[in-house]
Amino acid sequence: MQDVFVHPGNASSIHREGRHHRKLIEAARKQVAELVGADIDGVTFTSSATEAANLALSPLIYSDGRPRDADILFVAATEHPCILSGGRFEQDQVVTVPVHQNGQIDLQAFERLLSQHAGKVPYLAIQMVNSETGIVQPVADAAKIVRLRGGYVLCDAVQAAGRLSIDIGELGVDFMILSAHKLGGPQGVGAFINAHAVLSVPPAIRGGGQELNRRAGTENTAAISGFGVAAGLANIDAAKYLETVALKDSIESSLHPICAENGLSDRLTIFGRDSERVGNTCLFSVEGLKAETALIAFDLDGVAVSSGSACSSGKVGASHVLEAMGVKPEVARGAIRVSLGWDSKQEDVEHFARSFKRITRRLSEMTQNAIAGAA
Repeated sequence: MQDVFVHPGNASSIHREGRHHRKLIEAARKQVAELVGADIDGVTFTSSATEAANLALSPLIYSDGRPRDADILFVAATEHPCILSGGRFEQDQVVTVPVHQNGQIDLQAFERLLSQHAGKVPYLAIQMVNSETGIVQPVADAAKIVRLRGGYVLCDAVQAAGRLSIDIGELGVDFMILSAHKLGGPQGVGAFINAHAVLSVPPAIRGGGQELNRRAGTENTAAISGFGVAAGLANIDAAKYLETVALKDSIESSLHPICAENGLSDRLTIFGRDSERVGNTCLFSVEGLKAETALIAFDLDGVAVSSGSACSSGKVGASHVLEAMGVKPEVARGAIRVSLGWDSKQEDVEHFARSFKRITRRLSEMTQNAIAGAA
């Protein structure tokens, strides 16, 4: 990225500087494709995964140049807001699919909904990993159901890339979206991945022939290069990911004894604990502890955590993910998401535990004082 900043150019130009930028972009395209087992030509760079989702979620789809449109979009109830919004589908074309209490899509309910819309070409948008809970979805199973009905599938792999092994062909999905900053790359760049050369969707941004006419606008070579490097590192650093899993397990193993020490063990909930989850995300709640209060206390102690998705945590509100999972509002209101990064260390976990211990101690004291006052 620093090389690009020092040597500016436009990848669409044929002069030496332009050719250098084009070379960097194509190298990154190859690295991103390899991360998910896709063809290089199937990768389109965007400004974010949100833009990639809006590009992918189109009812207008072409197969071998002939229109074969999707009639109805199905979205799992716990999807990211950029998916729930429906992209370029009209709102009356969007159907929400419920999830089980464990956070995974209810495939039987999905099949019933498909039967209610028999004769229509379905399009399913399903995340591989939930951004709040870290719960892994049965993408391949869901995709098989859709394929049997001649439909299309978009997989949101933003939270999964670099944490789970991904092969877009084995998943059986048609489209996929990724985001660089979830891999330790720069913010401001994502990717839309098309698994099939015969399929195409109309561009969401028009005005130029960049990205093989699939996304207009001068490419952000620096960010794209950073994306490529991050994708390459994520593709080989399995050992580092296992270290992250151990750190997450360490955090979760500390929650119960700290709560028990303060008489709060019966109030602790770790969401998705019995479901398959990725190793960098822990979402928990201590009933009676408000999320906004906890976030401020953690922040003052130098610990950066969030409540729910980062896209909506600027304002602390009820989580649509936990609501879809049937979590009681009084429990969901206290949900705290702890995320581990590529550079997180054991001392960070210990720092978090010390902070959490102080916060729960204050909650315990407040509870006891309230009981005493009532008496």
